[in-house]
Amino acid sequence: METSPLSTHQKALSINLNDKIYGTLAEIGAAQEVARWLFRVGGAAGSIAKTMSAYDMKVSDEIYGKSGRYVSRERLEAMLDKEYSLLIQRLSADRKDTRFFAFANTVTARNFAGTNECHGWIGLRFQATPNSEPNTIILHVNMMDDSSLAQQEALGIIGINLLYSAFMIEAGPLQGLDHLSDNLTDGQLEIDVADLWGPAFADTDPARTGLAMIRSGLAQAVLFGRNGNQMPPTEVFRKRPVVIKRTSTRYTTVIDSATFAAAGELLASEVPNLSNKPLNVTEFSVNSVHASAGITDDNLDHLRELIAQDEWVMLTRLRQSYRLTDYLRRYSNEPLRFVLGVSTFTMLLSEKFYVDSTGGILEATGKLYADDVRIYAQPMPLDNFRQHLESVGLEPDWVSVKNEREDGLVSIHNIEFKGPTRLLHTYLLEAGWVEELNVNH
Repeated sequence: METSPLSTHQKALSINLNDKIYGTLAEIGAAQEVARWLFRVGGAAGSIAKTMSAYDMKVSDEIYGKSGRYVSRERLEAMLDKEYSLLIQRLSADRKDTRFFAFANTVTARNFAGTNECHGWIGLRFQATPNSEPNTIILHVNMMDDSSLAQQEALGIIGINLLYSAFMIEAGPLQGLDHLSDNLTDGQLEIDVADLWGPAFADTDPARTGLAMIRSGLAQAVLFGRNGNQMPPTEVFRKRPVVIKRTSTRYTTVIDSATFAAAGELLASEVPNLSNKPLNVTEFSVNSVHASAGITDDNLDHLRELIAQDEWVMLTRLRQSYRLTDYLRRYSNEPLRFVLGVSTFTMLLSEKFYVDSTGGILEATGKLYADDVRIYAQPMPLDNFRQHLESVGLEPDWVSVKNEREDGLVSIHNIEFKGPTRLLHTYLLEAGWVEELNVNH
């Protein structure tokens, strides 16, 4: 029987009452919420060696060194380096049976006008056993609440969850990541980067931690760079055109470079004066209409194979394509192009896949084709087209193929829908929101 998670109060108190855990907390940007939890539950002298908050930039620079940005991974790592080394230098000789830690965060919470991006970096450096080499966890978080106070509360909760997961979960700190979402409500906070290293994480990699984040429900998407490491979407997608190809566990793990090249040429013909080179991303969904929401070892193997190809890969739990538009439009209003097979485009026109959307297919269509969003649909063999639709339970007579081409391929121009869907299909074509993408392999 599954038990309810401990409350944040219970977790904070259990940390304070463990006399073998001792450390420093340094928090910048949204009050000292994690330290506040430890102080208010009582017994904080048992766990806290020091708390601090260097808000003034000059003071912060004097303590941690100059930084180009104060809400950045660079600043967070400087905080962890400084505070952990001071702690060990000052106390390790006197407390040989203690597991030391340094917790830090640097965040920007909602400003008075509500115009800023609310995000930050959270980090923990800790010993799994006394006198051992330290482990490090670094998280990038997006704060989704609409008030500064609510964001502060969420930061306090996830900070206590992180400390508890590192020290108090019997299965170890890696399994502890599954508990980062305890006592947070859906939509309060997202984690899109989780970087872990040290002896406690010897058997993990960015793909495994990315999948753990998706499984916990705290991440909608995790982006992997060409070096295989997790990257913050806010820094990568910012003001950048994007070409994105959706895939899932049902399909090949080979990244289709020829398709991306053809899509890039088509985009360049549409928009000759792009401000930046498009970013080509293969999206791997564990919750698409083609695959179940269950996360398995097969998902991990597939993801690792994609990442190993030194291209941009994004793991998501976004079921419908219009949700991916919403997600990417947080970061860039530059051209966004989806590369799909014609069968997948056909699925986009089925009401079956929008039962969880209050506005149905019309709402989904409006959100998918936001400003400067288009679909590039690849023709495909007729047998593959039919098999793909049958695999997701679409009625075979709902769409038919007319005027078969000499090459035997099905395209956006030779499919015909029954009922009012045919009008929506015609509208998308005539509006130029969907274009045929021909690829020479």
